[in-house]
Amino acid sequence: MNARCEVPSRKLCPVFSVAPMIDWTDRHCRFFMRLLTKQAFLYTEMITTGAILRGDVHRHLDFNAGENPLGLQLGGSNPLDLAACAKRGENWGYDEINLNLGCPSDKVQKGKFGACLMREPDLVAECIFAMKSAVSIPVTIKTRIGVDEHDHYDLLHDFIKKIASAGCDYFIIHARKALLKGLSPKENREIPPLRYEVVQKLKADFPELFFILNGGIKNLSSAKNLLDNFDGVMLGRAIMSEPYILADVDRLFYGDSTVSISRENALECYLAYVKEQRKKNIPLSILARPIMGLFQGCTGAKAWRRDLLPFLQTV
Repeated sequence: MNARCEVPSRKLCPVFSVAPMIDWTDRHCRFFMRLLTKQAFLYTEMITTGAILRGDVHRHLDFNAGENPLGLQLGGSNPLDLAACAKRGENWGYDEINLNLGCPSDKVQKGKFGACLMREPDLVAECIFAMKSAVSIPVTIKTRIGVDEHDHYDLLHDFIKKIASAGCDYFIIHARKALLKGLSPKENREIPPLRYEVVQKLKADFPELFFILNGGIKNLSSAKNLLDNFDGVMLGRAIMSEPYILADVDRLFYGDSTVSISRENALECYLAYVKEQRKKNIPLSILARPIMGLFQGCTGAKAWRRDLLPFLQTV
């Protein structure tokens, strides 16, 4: 089990965070991200309560020393199971427990969690209350602005009010609704229109609550400007395609004057990590993912992506 790491003090709501992304934000990806930014708040991939309670808990919860501040995102809808997993996450050294209320995939719907839970605010409130009662660290949600025809602002307003009353510490809002039928998860990130104004209205209606905006933020400049209206910003796919933008986060969002690590130095540190992970039989395809876009925008980026796996085989 990981020992709890000391981290710099921060607001209840992080100013800048990296979105939890399935098949991406695993511990190898987070190790590389932490080379680039010491301050950004990171999240695990969504991990189901069943995987934690009945699976290989070390495989699911272990993380590298130095990854904090780090949140554990859970998928589930049973209050007792979520409370047990939240407590385990706190004991493991995580700094926050986040409940996924935004994933629209068929698999997640069959498990009766993710975005479909927006239709069951009483159950979500029960889940949040159970987790808050089990831990002393923040408990949060990541949600959409609506689901299918269940997308009227009054419904969202009442949903947020109920979840806040249950003890939710802050709200990460993907500013698109989810369509549970007919769209893939990828299409659900692109086709429903972005409606930042809806999240902005939430902030106006609940000035005492903290709201992080997620969805469609392309670069750090846009993210910084959005802080005029929101308490924090969360980026996902932009970092997936161009991870090196994280090297400017500490300076732009936290006033850290430390010189950013270069691409070359970050790569050198990560290759040492790859060498150690290969001894544990971690597939090279998994270890390659975090640095696939390292040289995006640079001359030779296409050749880098093409030759990355053969190159890692020589490490």
